[in-house]
Amino acid sequence: MPSVRQPAVAGMFYPDDPRELRGMVSQYLAAAETAGGVPKAIIAPHAGYIYSGPVAASAYALLKAARGAISRVMLLGPAHRVAFSGLALPSSDFFATPLGDVPIDREAVAALKNLPQGDASAAQVGEVLERLWGGPETLIVISSDLSHYHDYQTARRMDAATSRAIESLRFEDLDFDAACGRVPVSGLLYVARQRGLSIRTLDLRNSGDTAGPRDQVVGYGAYAIN
Repeated sequence: MPSVRQPAVAGMFYPDDPRELRGMVSQYLAAAETAGGVPKAIIAPHAGYIYSGPVAASAYALLKAARGAISRVMLLGPAHRVAFSGLALPSSDFFATPLGDVPIDREAVAALKNLPQGDASAAQVGEVLERLWGGPETLIVISSDLSHYHDYQTARRMDAATSRAIESLRFEDLDFDAACGRVPVSGLLYVARQRGLSIRTLDLRNSGDTAGPRDQVVGYGAYAIN
């Protein structure tokens, strides 16, 4: 019998009602720009939708034209709660969401199992990405927020500097204060540099711009890699 991983934050980070969730996502996507072509990879935030949804939509809206072409998504993000060696890979066959179950590519998971990465270098993360890079059927998604819990103006300065480093593919200039997903972001920048790809900032805001107070904010950036 197939195993299904239940949602961890449905009803907290986003609505658990399918109709409400579909309406919220559709609204964010409709408001986002779609110029620039379909990217090979995106970097998008992963906070509660009322805070980060408008920024994330700036990246995901670019995928509309590839609806029939993309059949696999490689999602890589940071470990927030515990440190470990190796890759945290799904053991389930499906991820449940309020909008339906998403199948896991078990062959892709098996292809990564023997890799030893944990707190990895950019080159080591790049090895993971390269193993499943694929063609136009594969989308790479790096999940990361930017600065955390600074005042509004400090966050704006820090996130602007982080965006400049990302656009210049300077993964060496990123530290853990710059982005919670520094490790996977750095790996993507490493691969982009090796492959001669370019990256552009689609949106750069923080929770003080979307739905929160400005004394302590979280930064959000959306980026496209072609």
